[in-house]
Amino acid sequence: MQTPSSSPAIDVAGIAKRFGDTVAVADLSLRVERGSIFGFLGPNGAGKTTSVKMLLGLVRPSEGSGSVLGAPIGDRATRARIGYLPELFRYQDWLTGREVLKFHAALAGIARGARSKDVDRALETAGLAGRGNDRVAGYSKGMQQRLGLAAALLGEPELLFLDEPTSALDPVGRYDVRDLLRTLARRGTTVFLNSHLLTEVEKVCDRVAIVRAGRVVASGTPAEIAGAQLGVRVRAVANGVQLQASLAAFGDVVIEEGGAFVRGVGNDRIPDVVASLVASGARVYAVAPVSQSLEDRFLEMMSAP
Repeated sequence: MQTPSSSPAIDVAGIAKRFGDTVAVADLSLRVERGSIFGFLGPNGAGKTTSVKMLLGLVRPSEGSGSVLGAPIGDRATRARIGYLPELFRYQDWLTGREVLKFHAALAGIARGARSKDVDRALETAGLAGRGNDRVAGYSKGMQQRLGLAAALLGEPELLFLDEPTSALDPVGRYDVRDLLRTLARRGTTVFLNSHLLTEVEKVCDRVAIVRAGRVVASGTPAEIAGAQLGVRVRAVANGVQLQASLAAFGDVVIEEGGAFVRGVGNDRIPDVVASLVASGARVYAVAPVSQSLEDRFLEMMSAP
């Protein structure tokens, strides 16, 4: 069980890592609150993996400092309170899923008498309760992904690092994992999620950080990073000239099949848009705000010079 603490789960400032003349991480500063789901985003080569390894204590920072679960980065005793699912992992296919987890429970130092119960709990949580006695060789990619997640959940960690946890799952499996992460967060577990599936991140994360060339270039809620609303899309019956005239005062108007798109309209102006359309004689069926997605904003930031 997690112990309550006022300190953040992760609090680092200016940590960097160099391998000879190569700068893997230039200046990483992060604060992740306990019980939150935090997304860590960036293109390949941005320093995400090295950053996670430093937070796990597997790589020592070249400079900078910080804490994980209230202890200095790299504290060995703290590692027992952390779960980790790497992106690339492989288990011995001649073992059963239960045997894999019992082996990992032993490596994690879980008491012998508590291992079976903990393995059963992890299998059930990961959706493998009925397949624990099957050999890994018979597991699909999605089941192997679930087994990796079960291994990360052994010992009920306070902080969970997940690297692409839904990459091999179908839509139902992704939904199940999102539901699981929300349940873990409600229980007080902090989830640090590294994923290229930005739509998944946008659905489940409380806050995100975008890293580029070893530096955090944006952080905040997904909505804050995605930016302001782009406009509204109107479904209405009227001729194009009529729609253009009634909407021109609100922003740039693009006539579309079945209606129009008005750029630059915020939520506070939507009632005025509807009133103007009705006054012009148009029949209004729908007015929907259109916002930039996190993926759109991410691609925009990555393409900037």
